[in-house]
Amino acid sequence: MPAPARTAAFDILLRVEREQAYAVELLHSALLDELSEPDRNLTTEIVMGVLRWRSFLDEQISNFSSAPLARFDLEVLTALRTAAYQLSFLSRVPSHAVVNDTVDLVKRARKRSAAGMVNAIARKLAVHPAPREKAASAGSLAQRFAHPEWLVQRWQAQLGEFATGICAYNQQVPATVLRLTNPDDEVLLGEQGIQTTAGSLLHDARRVIAGDVTRISAFREGKVAIQDEGSQLVAALVGSGKRILDCCAAPGGKTAALATRLPEAEIVAAELHPHRARLLRRMAPQQNVRVLTADALQLPFSAEFDRVLADVPCSGTGTLARNPEIKWRLRPADIPNLRARQIAILNAAMKHVASGGRVVYSTCSLETEENEEVVAECLKAKADFHLIAVSEELQRLRRSGELVWRDTATLVREDFLRTIPGVHLCDGFFAAIMEKN
Repeated sequence: MPAPARTAAFDILLRVEREQAYAVELLHSALLDELSEPDRNLTTEIVMGVLRWRSFLDEQISNFSSAPLARFDLEVLTALRTAAYQLSFLSRVPSHAVVNDTVDLVKRARKRSAAGMVNAIARKLAVHPAPREKAASAGSLAQRFAHPEWLVQRWQAQLGEFATGICAYNQQVPATVLRLTNPDDEVLLGEQGIQTTAGSLLHDARRVIAGDVTRISAFREGKVAIQDEGSQLVAALVGSGKRILDCCAAPGGKTAALATRLPEAEIVAAELHPHRARLLRRMAPQQNVRVLTADALQLPFSAEFDRVLADVPCSGTGTLARNPEIKWRLRPADIPNLRARQIAILNAAMKHVASGGRVVYSTCSLETEENEEVVAECLKAKADFHLIAVSEELQRLRRSGELVWRDTATLVREDFLRTIPGVHLCDGFFAAIMEKN
């Protein structure tokens, strides 16, 4: 029988491909409950490694296969990808164990007829790992860092010199970052075996350096929350108000951050899908949060909110370090389709802003079409709104002590917030602040 960690990784990768599931969610599900901590760690390493380096691994496999990969059954290709990743990137894993378990995984998946071919390819991978060379063109960057070339070309055109750093950052294991909710959180974490260090952007952020937060009672009870620092910063930009609307709220990290920062505010958190609304309620259990299952385009409110957050569905290209499967699912045609939806949501969100109130538009995308172009399109149609320079709000957060990142200029592009993976130690976020006259 193959080792438990390799079996779990294989099963999760198949579900990611077949069900369009997200690896991070599966890796924190009951699927891993029976594994030891070393096996959980190895499972996570294999799954995320295969998803980050998929095109590079496929090139390796192709070098030793007489048949095109398109003809491989998914189970066969997935098993070979796990082998290629372990043999190329994990120095402490015995190659003979990888080869044997890869063959066993194929047999377990009822693809016994392919076992001989898999054995031959896996043995060649063990002896002849492919080199990874440095280069700077879009094609060579895409090959070196295992990204779709069309995506790298976009980043080079839109973000220039940052493209290389983004690609490199996406191939690293990102830190687990926590948002503290009160001064006792750090003591509680230490008592439960979690070691942390200070965040890079925000005073109340902590980066985990040892321990598994997801397995401690403080996390399960909602006393500490996992939230990327870029996401925390977007929530902080919303500012203060008595009535706040989060119109695309799931999974709920920003909603919970708002509720913690503004305990006296009434917060309405809307989510279209019932199952995600239930997740939102678990993520934001505070009493000042009202969860509503509703479409952001048809919310039953008038212009009655001091602050509105429109954290819209997007391509997610700023989160590839955490969600590497996105880069293999996304297609160029998806971006204009997303942009149309984003314009509709922001236009709808602006209708709920009271006079003198503000709407914050945000995405976790690096793509200009989903960010600056959406804001420009909506402002053109809404003469009663004007753009607030995000630098003003960042300075406010610096003065209050919430923002600890010293070089605020690196967080700003024109009048917008831009966190860049590789420049900032967080996901890539965009945010714009618009005020109603």
